[in-house]
Amino acid sequence: MKHKSSGTERVPFWLRWLLPVILVLTWLALAGVGGPTFGRLEEVSSNDQASFLPASAEATAAQDWQAKFRDSDEVPGVIVIESDEAFTPAQLGEVAGLKAELEGLQLGSAVVGPIPSEDGKAVQFIAPIDSSVEVKEAVQELRDTVAESAPEGMQTFVTGPAGLAADLTAAFAGIDGILLLVALAAVFVILLIVYRSLLLPIMVLLTSVFALCAAILLVFGMAKAGWIQLNGQSQGILSILVIGAATDYALLYVARFREALTHTANRTAAVITAWKASFEPILASGATVIIALLCLLFSDLNSNKALGPVAAAGILCSLFAALTLLPALMALLGRAAFWPFRPKLVPAEDREPELVTGLEGQKGLWRATGSLVSRRPRTVWIASVLLLLVASAGVLQLKANGVPQTDVILTASNAVDGQDALARHFDAGSGSPAVVVADQGKAQEVLDTVKAADGVGDAYLLAQGSVPITGAPGAPSAPDVRDGKVLINATLNSAADSLEAEEAVKALREDVKAVDPDALVGGVTATALDTNTTAQRDLVIIIPVVLVVILFILMLLLRSVLAPVLLVLSVVLSYAAAMGVSAVVFNNILGFPGADATVPLFGFVFLVALGVDYNIFLMSRVREESLKHGTRPGILRGLGVTGGVITSAGVVLAATFAALGVIPIMFLVQLAFIVAFGVLLDTVLVRSLLVPALAYDIGPGIWWPSKLGRQEVEERPDRDEALLAKTPAG
Repeated sequence: MKHKSSGTERVPFWLRWLLPVILVLTWLALAGVGGPTFGRLEEVSSNDQASFLPASAEATAAQDWQAKFRDSDEVPGVIVIESDEAFTPAQLGEVAGLKAELEGLQLGSAVVGPIPSEDGKAVQFIAPIDSSVEVKEAVQELRDTVAESAPEGMQTFVTGPAGLAADLTAAFAGIDGILLLVALAAVFVILLIVYRSLLLPIMVLLTSVFALCAAILLVFGMAKAGWIQLNGQSQGILSILVIGAATDYALLYVARFREALTHTANRTAAVITAWKASFEPILASGATVIIALLCLLFSDLNSNKALGPVAAAGILCSLFAALTLLPALMALLGRAAFWPFRPKLVPAEDREPELVTGLEGQKGLWRATGSLVSRRPRTVWIASVLLLLVASAGVLQLKANGVPQTDVILTASNAVDGQDALARHFDAGSGSPAVVVADQGKAQEVLDTVKAADGVGDAYLLAQGSVPITGAPGAPSAPDVRDGKVLINATLNSAADSLEAEEAVKALREDVKAVDPDALVGGVTATALDTNTTAQRDLVIIIPVVLVVILFILMLLLRSVLAPVLLVLSVVLSYAAAMGVSAVVFNNILGFPGADATVPLFGFVFLVALGVDYNIFLMSRVREESLKHGTRPGILRGLGVTGGVITSAGVVLAATFAALGVIPIMFLVQLAFIVAFGVLLDTVLVRSLLVPALAYDIGPGIWWPSKLGRQEVEERPDRDEALLAKTPAG
């Protein structure tokens, strides 16, 4: 008689109207404050690679010493004027007059130059830009001034650390607008196809957008307080992650709400039933991702440490929005949310069919999938594993040891072209010297060692009164001494951001430490080198921590040991396959020179944490059905009822991460492909075939050592016979 009322009993006014309205108004207020904060994230964001390094890095220690030798923090902008022919004396005189014009911009200390090249076809200036000046605007001023004043017919560039930083900032400019619009448009189209309703996709998107507004407010506060170091990469990932995760959680809740509406005419009762059914898997999923992301706090890179709490804050807000705002909206709208295809009330006797095979009541794709899994479980999971292993072989081609900064930006860049011009006419490391900090008593010996080192074009001691970033000749002979240390600037033969320069710095460190064990080698190249080295160390440390955390959460959720172990192994194999395919695509199709050293770690954290999400959605429902019908029918029933919603969630998440590809930064494009492809692979192959088939093959033992596994050891053999008899072929 429990279905007698069909949910028509009275619900208190506060639960039916008051609470939903309060929740919606609260989220509106959060969005009203957090939305405008989106445009202010640049105030607390930095793309300075040096700020990402840990205090323990040699480049960081060298940078701290370097700061003692200068009165202000300045970033060098290297100006290159290039001609097809050698400069005439008149042209050199005209270019020389440019120095006063550049200094008149008052961007920093004295401009050095003009410095002509040996072939006479280029001239360079070094214009220091003070830290109090906005680098992007300062570089644009330099470019405009040089372009207007240079002799006619000559090419002009502003490069060096300042020029590259400005172009990198410009490349990130689309994060606030274009990225979000592309992601939301993709999600909206997918939701329209899934729901065939206009109102429901808008409600789901509102949930995602409001979650993002709350996350932005939280992240802005953390960055303002100095708790995290926000940068363009983590800012872009935050937007994508929140939109994707909030939509995924919303899809799961809406599926349960639609199902509840077929059991009751009372919309509030349906909201509560759906909330109770989806609370545990959504909470477990969100907790898994949050804790996995917070494992990035174990990283030695400040950029990774920042991404952990930034992304975790986004998931937390997504979680709350899906469990508070969306149910409130559904409570107010009821069946109207699904218009024009409103779910109909199903007679009580048809709601819970007696399961023999687990395929009863299913049709279409998921019945066919369940049929395949039930008839040939061992063949299906072994074939799936072999396919993933073959795809994983491509990981041997992955070149994730860093790329030159000039390759990071995928669009036209004046700074990148300027680096090429520098390499054609000067020592390629001009304007971005390696910096050696040595003991005063060993200054000359260290200087001689630096000059003789492979890959070093020139070197000089920083003298009193000279400008430390210039490398200008003719400096006073008395060295500048600070706390018993001297500074040596070494111009490298290779571009400062190249792999050749990194190798030169490695060799230089070995050479100078043989003379002065306490010597430090820093600078732009050393910063990139230490960043890559630290990122590779993080990979070894963080991956095991993430796996242990996820395994523990799955054990708590599923009350089992074997199932969580197999689920974790499946997503690890899926990750390896995604990285293998990605490596082949990057090298042979997109023609990338390599990958950022942090790409494998970020790919792992996102793919494993998000891949486990779908297994949580599936296996939590499988366990629920197994308690009622037995393990094997429960597997097929769980696969069938979650198949559509999990696939939709996977497509949504893949589409949102793919939107990262609109930002012309190699790291983001690579991460977009890895996660989008990996999520689809996990959704289509691992969750739909590998996991169900493996669980079906094992049977009740999958729940070992819980009571559910022990109680079903005697599962009837006639059930399997009935299954084979009732399941249609194909």
